[in-house]
Amino acid sequence: MRGIPSLITDIRKKVFTEVARMAYEGGDYTKAEDLPYVIVPGDKALHRESIFLERAIAGERVRLAMGLSIRSIQSRTLMTEGMDQAAIAESYYEPPLINIIPYACHACPTKQYKVTQFCQNCLAASCEKVCPKGAISFVNGKSQINPDACIKCGKCAAACPYNAIIYMERHCAAACGMDAIVSDEQGRAVINQDKCVACGQCLVSCPFGAIVDKGQIFQVIRSIMQGDRVVAIVAPAFVGQFGKDSLPEKISAAMKALGFHKTVEVAVGADMCTIEEAEDFLMKVPAEQSFMATSCCPAWHSMVEKLFPEQFKNISMTLTPMVFTARLMKKEDPGCKVVFVGPCAAKKLEAIRADIRSDVDFVLTFEELQGMFEAKGVDFASIPAGEPLNEGTAAGRGFAVSGGVAQAVADVIHRTDPRLEIKTARAEGLRECRKLMTLAKAGKYDGYLLEGMACPGGCVAGAGTLLPVNIASTVVERYKKEADQESPLESKYRSARRELD
Repeated sequence: MRGIPSLITDIRKKVFTEVARMAYEGGDYTKAEDLPYVIVPGDKALHRESIFLERAIAGERVRLAMGLSIRSIQSRTLMTEGMDQAAIAESYYEPPLINIIPYACHACPTKQYKVTQFCQNCLAASCEKVCPKGAISFVNGKSQINPDACIKCGKCAAACPYNAIIYMERHCAAACGMDAIVSDEQGRAVINQDKCVACGQCLVSCPFGAIVDKGQIFQVIRSIMQGDRVVAIVAPAFVGQFGKDSLPEKISAAMKALGFHKTVEVAVGADMCTIEEAEDFLMKVPAEQSFMATSCCPAWHSMVEKLFPEQFKNISMTLTPMVFTARLMKKEDPGCKVVFVGPCAAKKLEAIRADIRSDVDFVLTFEELQGMFEAKGVDFASIPAGEPLNEGTAAGRGFAVSGGVAQAVADVIHRTDPRLEIKTARAEGLRECRKLMTLAKAGKYDGYLLEGMACPGGCVAGAGTLLPVNIASTVVERYKKEADQESPLESKYRSARRELD
């Protein structure tokens, strides 16, 4: 549903915009009590059974946007409970990052086959004939499936000449490559946080908007408003995310309008990461390990750590582009605050790790940044071009698209030694990533450089993006071609990385 306008995207946009507006207008968080009435105006429910339910859900969305946890349905506390601590610029949210609002969940059916009204009571009765468990019978001339006997093999659906049998699956569970979605006693979806890697694919797949991630919009703006020099480091997937007029050469001016001190493209850090991973590969494969996997996707990184602990050592320990860029900014301006702006929900978890907190102060998604643009009335059509973001190379910008990381590393290795041809393999989406790592564990990818991306399509398909994946991929490819340098080996920051490790 990414890139498709809907009530869900409208509500999320309203929440982010109003939280941002509250922060810009003085930061009186007690006004948050009024926001559900702003987000859901009037006295008639638009898409749920009551306006009171709609406002209750909006209230929890506001809390999550400010980094707070969902209240129990039994709670009698104010919506602003705990905001006095969460609203300060220095606060971090506590896990879990991805949350399901229980009373927003539709309790969608789990995996099952169901006969629809299109059953024609045909004489062939193919569905009954092919069922290996005798789970299908005919009642009043219509086919019926006994769910207790059904083994969900799908033979009946394949055999039906009228396509009258459909497969139903909970959307969030289908999108979760970690199988982390289970059900509570009422059939509502629940996240097993021990399995979750915060990729956010469940969030963008839920057609009821019941799944929400925590944010730091309020905290970022409070930091700006109290006079901090807040530097925005922006992932290369940003191009085109904010409309047809949001040209790369306008992003710096737009960020200035929000109060950011400086804007830098994370492609700079991607270039450093590329060179480091190339050196890692040449040093360790096959001398110390049979293969090496890239490090930049935090959800892929967490998946390997959780499911393939013996192979975790095969992931490069190189700093991610986000961390490289953040450390570079703090080195250049020791007193600044750094906010990573990108497509990824999992980056929020990466940033609160103890060893990274001092480098990255805040994380915003493109969707959250759009709320800030709305709150400040930033119009890209009328913004003049500002300082261009031209320090990242084409290879660094290519990190945003699946295959771009492995290709960049392999190219650097080949440029270093043209005799070497590096074999690469990649996977996108956590289910495919699990298959890739299973084969690597079995020795099928010895000598390879592996790239894993949790989101199908790469970073351009992250949970915090606004564009359809195909369009986002196209504009990133165009953005790559506009880079002044092609290879990380041409970057002026090539040697700076050694001082940042």
